Amino acid sequence: MLAGLMLLEALSLVLFTALLMRQEAHEVRLHAERELTYQAASVALQAQDAMRRHQPGWVALSVKVTGEAPNVDFVKVTDPAGNVLYASQGDPQQKPLEPAERAQIARVRHEEPRVFALGKDRRGGVRAIYVGGVLRGYAWVETDRNWDKGRVDAILRGSIFFGIIWLGASVLMVWLMARSISRPLAILLRGTRALMRSPEGSGSFPLPMVVHNEMGDLIEAFNRMVASLAEQRAGLNDTLSLLDSMLANSLVGLAFFDRHGRIVRVNQVFSGMTGVPLSRHLGRTLPELLPPSVAHELEKAVQSVFAGEDPVRNLEINGQGDTPGQQWTWLVNAYPVRTASYRVRWVGVLILDDSDRKRNEEALRKSEKLAATGRLAASIAHEINNPLEAVTNLLYLLRNFCHLEGTALQYAEMADHEVQRITEITQQTLRFYRQSTLPTGATMAELLDTVLSLHQGRLNTLNIRVERDYDPKTDLFCFAGEIRQVIANLVGNAIDATGAGGRLVVRARRSRNWTDPAHTGVRFVVADTGTGMEPEVRARVFEAFFTTKERTGTGLGLWVSQGIIDKHHGLVHLRSRTAAQAESGTGRGQGTVFQLFIPDGPQPAVHAGQAAGNESEAV
Repeated sequence: MLAGLMLLEALSLVLFTALLMRQEAHEVRLHAERELTYQAASVALQAQDAMRRHQPGWVALSVKVTGEAPNVDFVKVTDPAGNVLYASQGDPQQKPLEPAERAQIARVRHEEPRVFALGKDRRGGVRAIYVGGVLRGYAWVETDRNWDKGRVDAILRGSIFFGIIWLGASVLMVWLMARSISRPLAILLRGTRALMRSPEGSGSFPLPMVVHNEMGDLIEAFNRMVASLAEQRAGLNDTLSLLDSMLANSLVGLAFFDRHGRIVRVNQVFSGMTGVPLSRHLGRTLPELLPPSVAHELEKAVQSVFAGEDPVRNLEINGQGDTPGQQWTWLVNAYPVRTASYRVRWVGVLILDDSDRKRNEEALRKSEKLAATGRLAASIAHEINNPLEAVTNLLYLLRNFCHLEGTALQYAEMADHEVQRITEITQQTLRFYRQSTLPTGATMAELLDTVLSLHQGRLNTLNIRVERDYDPKTDLFCFAGEIRQVIANLVGNAIDATGAGGRLVVRARRSRNWTDPAHTGVRFVVADTGTGMEPEVRARVFEAFFTTKERTGTGLGLWVSQGIIDKHHGLVHLRSRTAAQAESGTGRGQGTVFQLFIPDGPQPAVHAGQAAGNESEAV
């Protein structure tokens, strides 16, 4: 500002000097013209008087005297024709009139002086000489250009000297102002910039007191303001720290939204619910973070609070997790956040993950259904056992006392064998209500053959080709009936999934635990060329009451098998490919493969459903 003031003063001086010089040049020119008029008239009058007295020497003297004047350059007297008669310097014959001067002869009026320009910075004056009313000649005077220029230069020098003095005084005044105004202002400016650059920094404060006037009072007030801001910031930081700790350690998801549906603050729990890092939530909307259906319900609740300014309580939102078949439930409460003007500025949303409670309730309902199923199975098995015992006794009497021979005896033995199988099935049904007692040794060939013979009718009807691959001498210490039930469930499901002309592979061999090779046992494989299973189906196949057979399935077969596998500390590995996966895959055919490992002795238990889920993820 002060530099601008100095520049303004310098420009003002230059402009003033220019105007002054212009005015003085005009005054000098007017003064020179008046002097030319006076001098031309003086020479003409003196020449007129000398000619009247017939004294030509006086005319020459008058011309000489006038030419000595400091502001006169040249004086001449001519006859009416313009011939030079007398000259102030040199030979008159050598000083003829210039064309510009001759041009003035015709313009001269009777005894009236005339001033005219001879060229750049040259002026002349002329007056007619009359004696007794007769024109006797002209008196010519030319001004000295250096005289006029000298006067203008003197004025210019005086103006420059005055300007230098004025600028020096201005510089001194500006310097004094800078000490009293500019320096405190510069200190305030540095302090303001430091406060803007680092609001929490205190190294630049308090500002130094360099003057003791109104500017000093302003610096002192600024220092008090900064100190007050520091105190308020400290209190605000404490409050924010408390709020941040509450948000971070809260057991519920918490988020705040503005009127445009943008997130202004969230906690870590809400970030975990959305699966998006905490730093990427600010400024984003719900559709950018959550599935469309869930985002729509939450946005609807937030806008409802903005519109009605009333809270929304206990809104239940259900959704699908990342893992196939994983359901979750959120319990949402939304409330208005008002500012000092009692206007709703934000909406806070509290989200409680209620999935565990829902799952526990569902598990309780399933447990009640299983308990009821177990009691019903026990009742049915008990009622069936009575007539089965009678039929068994009758078949015994028929084979031993009726003297049956040949084909009749063979049929009786087959009937007795089938009744024994029914008895085993009823005993296994009782496992819904009570467990079996002790394991026994079982031959794998016999166990698998009995299962396949049980389904032989369906296999023949569907023309399914069975490939058997097991050593007749392979044995296993286990609950044979339960293992037979597991194989039966797997074979039955394979037949249900395989169309006519398909292929079923049943294999058993000695093997090792694929998670711990130190443990040995028997690995069973049941593979088919059926329709295969989608990933979401694979994830739930061991879940109770889950079935893809809408009318004929109970959803208990593989769930029971899982319990048996857990009981034997075994593992199960599931692979499955649908037709679409087979076409877009590596050329492998469609179908499902169950691999079951049963250890020889007691082994660490691995949850079969968990093992199947983990393995199926890699299929």
